[in-house]
Amino acid sequence: MSKCYLITGGAGFLGINLTRFLLAKGQRVVSLDIAPFDYADVRDQVRVITGDVRSVPTVQAAMEGVDIVVHTAAALPLYKPEDIFSTEVDGTANVLSAALDSSVERVIHISSTAVYGIPDHHPLRETDALQGVGPYGEAKIGAEKVCEDYRARGLCLPILRPKSFIGPERLGVFAMLYEWAKDGKNFPVLGKGDNPYQYLAVEDLCEAIWLCATLPCERVNDTFNIGAREFGTPKSDFQAVLDYAGHGKRVIPIPEGPAIFILRILERLGLSPLYKWIYETVGKESFVSIEKAEQELGFAPQYSNREALIRNYQWYVENVARFTQAAGITHRVPWRQGMLKLAKLFF
Repeated sequence: MSKCYLITGGAGFLGINLTRFLLAKGQRVVSLDIAPFDYADVRDQVRVITGDVRSVPTVQAAMEGVDIVVHTAAALPLYKPEDIFSTEVDGTANVLSAALDSSVERVIHISSTAVYGIPDHHPLRETDALQGVGPYGEAKIGAEKVCEDYRARGLCLPILRPKSFIGPERLGVFAMLYEWAKDGKNFPVLGKGDNPYQYLAVEDLCEAIWLCATLPCERVNDTFNIGAREFGTPKSDFQAVLDYAGHGKRVIPIPEGPAIFILRILERLGLSPLYKWIYETVGKESFVSIEKAEQELGFAPQYSNREALIRNYQWYVENVARFTQAAGITHRVPWRQGMLKLAKLFF
């Protein structure tokens, strides 16, 4: 049966992939985003509302006729701290309040494994302590607390904590790997690069959202980690992209301690797009248990890290002419490499 889905952050990387996914299943879609919805392939099939989740009247208006809300809107880590907290925490409260007032069936909240911070054990489970690093991780924890309050008030509210997800339309920090691979450069990783590190294909995240939208509320009204079942290490998985690019280049391990010291300085000076949660974790184990989602939701991810990265690289090569001059702080555009652009000369 066709239902109406409101996607907050509908013009973002996850938003457009979820929009296409839902339309293919015969569902109706409303997009609410502060950014323009500039996807010609589906623009005429979507009710587009350009606005901010921090605006109560805008959010209330967006709820008209909506059955299910998927709350993906977020200010990413490169935004100003005040914007991160107001979007993640206040924006989430606005969405949930309007959803409750409008008697929507359920709200699916997209959180992040950033809520676990830099942990001392693996795999991470949903019951582990939350200790977010930096404004983004802390704000994601704050948003989850708002969700718990509204769940207690009777709102059906699944919370998904996905690993970093990749696929068509994803750029951001991954654009650096894809650019260097396309241009025939070696690619550096911090440390030995042999630490298990889990990602997630955006298509698999869309499937998890669909399960939370369609299964009985009593099964989904909980919190779930979402990630790839099959994953390797930064060295092995990034090497798969370099091999696919076909230039015979290699992943080059670099000393982790000195590199982190330099990246901290560059971050403070605004000369690098890499923030603490990236450079402090990429050289360490990072994976979550998806057992709960597998058992409770029937979640069955289809793509490994390697497959997801290569599919994203294929999309990058096919579309690179569209964004060669673009740069910004969202996942839809390459991040400005700053001083790291110079490092490319040595690899």
